[in-house]
Amino acid sequence: MKKFFNIILCTVAVLALSSCEKFFTRTPWNEFDAETYFRSESELKMYTDGLLNAYIPDYSETNGNDAYNDLIATKTSTDYFRADVEWDGAKQGSWSWGWLRRINFMIQGMEKNAKDKVDEATYNHYLGLARFWRAYNYMSRVKLFSDVPWVDTYVQPTDTTILYGPRDDREFVVHNIVEDLKFACENVDNRVHSNTANTRNQVDKYVVNAMAARMLLYEGTFRKNHEVNPATNQPWTNKYETPNDLLQLAANFTKYIIDSKEFSLHKGEEWEKLFLNNELLTDEVLWGQVFIMESNGRHAYTRYFNSSTLGQQYSGTKELLHHFLNADGTPIATDEMTINEEFTGRDPRLAKTILGPGHIVADLKGNPAQQPINCTFCWTAYMIIKWCVPDQSHWQNSVDENCIPILRYPEVLLMYAEAMNELGQFNEGIWNQTVGAIRERAGVKSIYPTTPDPWLKKYYTDGLANQHITDGNEAVALEIRRERVTELCFEAESRQQDLYRWGICDIIPRRGGHGNGWTGIWMTENEVKNGFDFNGVHYTMNESIKKAAENCYPITGTNNSCWSLEKAGNGYFLVYNYKLKWEDRMYCRPIPTTATVLNEQLGQNYGW
Repeated sequence: MKKFFNIILCTVAVLALSSCEKFFTRTPWNEFDAETYFRSESELKMYTDGLLNAYIPDYSETNGNDAYNDLIATKTSTDYFRADVEWDGAKQGSWSWGWLRRINFMIQGMEKNAKDKVDEATYNHYLGLARFWRAYNYMSRVKLFSDVPWVDTYVQPTDTTILYGPRDDREFVVHNIVEDLKFACENVDNRVHSNTANTRNQVDKYVVNAMAARMLLYEGTFRKNHEVNPATNQPWTNKYETPNDLLQLAANFTKYIIDSKEFSLHKGEEWEKLFLNNELLTDEVLWGQVFIMESNGRHAYTRYFNSSTLGQQYSGTKELLHHFLNADGTPIATDEMTINEEFTGRDPRLAKTILGPGHIVADLKGNPAQQPINCTFCWTAYMIIKWCVPDQSHWQNSVDENCIPILRYPEVLLMYAEAMNELGQFNEGIWNQTVGAIRERAGVKSIYPTTPDPWLKKYYTDGLANQHITDGNEAVALEIRRERVTELCFEAESRQQDLYRWGICDIIPRRGGHGNGWTGIWMTENEVKNGFDFNGVHYTMNESIKKAAENCYPITGTNNSCWSLEKAGNGYFLVYNYKLKWEDRMYCRPIPTTATVLNEQLGQNYGW
């Protein structure tokens, strides 16, 4: 049987090898003449428009893996975090490099055909776009696998040294990413930039600078919070850029955008319109997607957050709510507030992120109605409404046309604040310009922190392997973390990426510090016994289905999940639970078996 399996494996490998060579050595588009293309600006624009259409994050990627973190409960987790699943190279994908050949095809074709045909500014603009996309896609592979092969040429079938060569060290790869980003930031211009929604799905100088900052903030803070390269378990050499070099670049890139004064925080009570408007609000949105039925159809955000079958039954948690301040700028004093109490006097963004008392939607007849909690898919009772069109007809149909911001000005401000704090260059003036301004816009009083909030300090250290929070001001760093939660919840995979770069992914199985699952609403003893009212509906705990285990109420679903009353006495927490895991080797993924079978020189990441 083993011999038969080996024969099959070798056959598959040979077929895959043949297929791989054909894929990596074909011309990206058959209708393009590689010998003559890229000789005009219209051809350069056509090709880069194709890159944009291929690689711009779609609506599902904009929230993406942000579902799988410490603050969002889901009916099940990604297999990567599940304790009952053994992850390995056979399960791992994403070792695809067709995008790289496509981009290098353009770069090499431009060098050959475009230099004498377009002016220097135009040439460098489109070369900058190509190098931006190369850096953008490469960084996604670095985040997954750490060490990857760096290829900056258009690979031919005879280039076996490249096709079957080893991986390059992460620091070398990031150095090349930095060079690509520097060139892009210096040379991509604003020829597509305007204050109209239909141009904000393009890549201009502001988008390039902001995305470059996002990438380098990630890498700089990752290295500060990880003593070793996770691919090799060896210390960083700092042969190229140091963490502070990367952070200084991130600060410079964001400051360029701030100093341009092209963007501002959207004012007033319209924060939620950033996510529900049919046109991008261009005062704040640097980059986004507009959905028009006739061209690119509609999306399904509302349905994903209001379905018991389509999505992951996303639910907020008590710890998510605890991150939101009171409107007077002070932290909340206790979690022991009922769902009807905890929205009073709070950061107004809370009631625009999580379903609170009095929230109105249109019913199926178009009449205004209070929205109830639907516990068939929201098991913590904290329903997410941030992206959801307030119309019941959208709950079971993928008919959303609200725009999707990919990158907003508040993130730029928060990146600048974090980079400057890590560099030890933060002051109250920067606070007022960044975190303070975001809070004031939201309707929260700005208070410059002088001492760390004890709850935040405990949340981001208790039981975690990495106790390092910052090289800068700890109180400021914790408030930046708070603001990234309250302002950027379910945007740009921000939360999961933050946990990786801060080196605290062991917070995912810990889930809120309780150690036994995601925490839902707090209930008084009377509410547990007699139920509670919320938005016109009465909710009760069902004693008849109580498990033999004390205070455990089963939920119909998967993973032997249940509601459990964690705390006896004056009140109870409502908890949702199944087993998760985290190991340090998981900070980078295993190299897929399909790749290592073809190329043994790739090796395998440490611990896998």
